[in-house]
Amino acid sequence: MNSELFFSFMTSLLICMALIPPLRLMAARFRFMDIPGERKVHAHPVPRVGGIAFAVGTCISIALWAPRDGTTLSVLFGSVIILGFGVWDDRVDLGYRMKLLGQMLAAMVVILIGGIKFGTVPFMIDAELPVWIGIPITLIFLIGVSNAVNLTDGLDGLAGGLSFLSLSGIAYLAYLSHDTTVLLLSIPLLGGLLGFLRYNTYPARIFMGDGGSQLLGFMMGVLAVMVTDSARGPFSPSLALFLLGLPFLDTLGVTAQRIAEGRSPFVGDRAHIHHKLLAVGLSHYEAVIVIYAIQATMLWMAYLLRWQSDLLIIPLYLTIAGSVLGIFIAAGRGVQPLTASRDGRFLSSVRISGLMNGPWLTDMPIRFLAVAVPLFLVGLVLLPGQVPSDVGYLSFALFGIVLGGLSFFPRFVPYFVRGGLYVGTTFLLYVSEDSWLRTVTAFSMTHKVFFVIVAIMVFLCLRFDEQSRFQTTPLDYLMVFLAVIFPLLPEVSQNISKLGLFSAKLIVLFFSFELLLHAFSDRVKQLGLVSLWILFGLGIRMWIW
Repeated sequence: MNSELFFSFMTSLLICMALIPPLRLMAARFRFMDIPGERKVHAHPVPRVGGIAFAVGTCISIALWAPRDGTTLSVLFGSVIILGFGVWDDRVDLGYRMKLLGQMLAAMVVILIGGIKFGTVPFMIDAELPVWIGIPITLIFLIGVSNAVNLTDGLDGLAGGLSFLSLSGIAYLAYLSHDTTVLLLSIPLLGGLLGFLRYNTYPARIFMGDGGSQLLGFMMGVLAVMVTDSARGPFSPSLALFLLGLPFLDTLGVTAQRIAEGRSPFVGDRAHIHHKLLAVGLSHYEAVIVIYAIQATMLWMAYLLRWQSDLLIIPLYLTIAGSVLGIFIAAGRGVQPLTASRDGRFLSSVRISGLMNGPWLTDMPIRFLAVAVPLFLVGLVLLPGQVPSDVGYLSFALFGIVLGGLSFFPRFVPYFVRGGLYVGTTFLLYVSEDSWLRTVTAFSMTHKVFFVIVAIMVFLCLRFDEQSRFQTTPLDYLMVFLAVIFPLLPEVSQNISKLGLFSAKLIVLFFSFELLLHAFSDRVKQLGLVSLWILFGLGIRMWIW
């Protein structure tokens, strides 16, 4: 199971990252550009084809790794329908009736073919919900969630990051209930989203578009219904309210406000939570961080309430929802904007002057990383240990792709180098975890000390580098948060806890790659040679050990 989860994640991640560069190039030709407007916060046209990239990666990964049954088939079919209508909307700007038709068709497919629907009465877990009530409620719920994520897609990295958090929570609950199907449907989505978010965090180079945001909302709704189905696990269906978090709550609040003011709920405005945070003076970056924090809090509540009944979950949700909405409604009425700090961020700290800003502290860490990280990776390739055949063949294939990119596509060399380093390092660490040398105390201790030192050097680079070679984004904080919190969760097996530590090591190395690529932009091909060595070495090791 662990290998299936790993490869389903990597499949969608790789496909998404491979598709984004060519889709960005074709976006203008096929008129898939998001033009700045009154309700937009960006100043220049941005391609909105990211949703196509992660949707294709996710669907292919699900088709390869998820159980081949009616549930999976219905989810794939429904995803294709809602993606098709969403992409059509990105192209010609459909009316809300046509959008609603696409959402209804997709929802009915998973309800009728997959049998995915609410089946119990709130407050009465043993009372079965009649089909003639369960189907309409599920239909309305799936349409509502599809639109909720679509409506929160107003800031760079916002909808994708919120969805990533929700899907992580759903995947964790599926793990607790041993629900293989939900796990193998949610993990590919996480992989595709991660590949997309690298290009979507502020300032975004690509948007997901309506196709991507509606697909995300649809899949989140479907998976939330599945993981809280009493026939599949022990969780209450009302737990879905916390799992979906802020997008669902924001949409309910904005819709209610529009109706109360006598306006159409389908006409857009600037009443969403992210608009109000910007209105009180927060920067784009800070608004996203604040919303991530609220979403993480709601997911933490879902975790704490996972074994509780509706008698506690629903009243607590209504209390929290009322408080959050009350705060943000008040925030939009007569509140004076805060005064920004010198660099435009309230959350940023003041740099330490004098000795702490000396050349030794700004140059030494990046020079250490430039020597230590490549040497570590080159040496790790030589570590004895078995390389699975699927990893070996994939490494050979990627070696050919990266080599071809470095040789024939000079404009895209940084993309090929990043892809080779990210994927090759992931494979390399995955394989090295099983090496017999890891049982040697001295080697294991050296390995840990190395990562601690690299993490410190990365922090020093980010904190004291005056040239701002690499700017952290809300996605970076999100990844660090998940990597730190996941191994600490109770009820996580030792193998899964190791996966969290594995992720933390990857994040440290990925940060170092970004720092090196920015600091030594004129030597990108040298880093490309490191990625080629890793991929080729893994392929050769498949036959040697």
